[in-house]
Amino acid sequence: MTSRNSDIILERMMALHPKVIDLTLDRVWRLLRALGNPQDRLPSVIHLAGTNGKGSTQAMIRAGLEGAGRTVHAYTSPHLAKFHERIRIAGELISEAALTELLDRCYSANGGETITYFEITTCAALQGFAEHAADYTLLETGMGGRLDVTNVVDKPAACVLTPIDLDHQQFLGDTLAKIAFEKAGILKRGVTAIVGPQPEEALEVIERQAAKIGADLRIHGQHWHVTTEAGRLVYQDETGLLDLPLPCLPGPHQIQNAGAAIATLRHLGQGEDACTAAMLQAYWPARMQRLRQGRLIDSLPGHEIWLDGGHNPAAGRAIAATLATLPKRDTHIICGMLNTKDVTGFLAPIAAHCASLTTVTIPNEINAVSSADLAEVGRSCAIPSREASDVHAAVQDLSQSHPQARILICGSLYLAGHVLRENDAGP
Repeated sequence: MTSRNSDIILERMMALHPKVIDLTLDRVWRLLRALGNPQDRLPSVIHLAGTNGKGSTQAMIRAGLEGAGRTVHAYTSPHLAKFHERIRIAGELISEAALTELLDRCYSANGGETITYFEITTCAALQGFAEHAADYTLLETGMGGRLDVTNVVDKPAACVLTPIDLDHQQFLGDTLAKIAFEKAGILKRGVTAIVGPQPEEALEVIERQAAKIGADLRIHGQHWHVTTEAGRLVYQDETGLLDLPLPCLPGPHQIQNAGAAIATLRHLGQGEDACTAAMLQAYWPARMQRLRQGRLIDSLPGHEIWLDGGHNPAAGRAIAATLATLPKRDTHIICGMLNTKDVTGFLAPIAAHCASLTTVTIPNEINAVSSADLAEVGRSCAIPSREASDVHAAVQDLSQSHPQARILICGSLYLAGHVLRENDAGP
């Protein structure tokens, strides 16, 4: 098998629906029935939804469970460098042969019916998970929750709601309350949900939905607390206090994600060793990831190059908070974004922490903001801005004009994936 085999099937799947996103579960239920309802045969499921922090929280939960000797399936999206990253079976990225066989089987079972790319590929992941033994299955929603393809498990072992903010308003609604309603759609009767820090408007919706269906909530600031003290992470809930290492994933926002991961692990009956492993062993690329080797940076000794796929206002605030904690050094931003995102809302928080902005058009993305338009937004945020033909040209130009600088490439997971592929240092 070669990587082209799965790519060819994935390209075929893209043609099965005229829209990339069409939120409904009808097509999913049809295909799952044709596959023998794999969603009913999964190892214990932890289901995650939220606007920011889902992937990082999932990575910490997985590290904790695996550190405690458990085997874990994991599903996430989108991928960065290759599709296989979306599906981990018993801890390992799915092989090319296994992925090709699964995709081909699901394509045949679908019988040419209309279905979106995300729907059919998620069904393939569920089928793969059902056919292999593991202790747990981690499912991350793609968008929203109520009508997300992953929302097909009757009774998960736990649900997790990470911080909710404005994003995907064209699909989920234009207010926090509307978006929170969609995210809270993963709540299930009698199932405990761990709730990370939330805006009051979102939390009210979550609590109302939980009361309506009979879900049990474990809420940050009420049932569990997390903070830092003397270079350590301090977590406390009704069962006691934990003094743990800080999470290895960088950024102040990872403290709250770590708290949600620990709360989940505690709910699952895991001990301090699992919680320690969650802090020290989690790996989640393109989230304030420092690139240390690869074709893009090997010729730039003395420079720091960082990569972050955040793309909404909350991510912009998180990046700004992280930059504020790093040793003082001129920071130059390279940014590419999609036109479905709040570009000003993302760039405005970062403005005070960057010396310049170099904009690029994300390659091969029809919804990419042009480098010229992005630079104009940068100038409106009072950031000295200029355009570059691509990331490599931007990095080379900055390395020559600003020796010893810190360079942060950000604005989109699609751009981050392109960078990892180009750098040949992806997962």
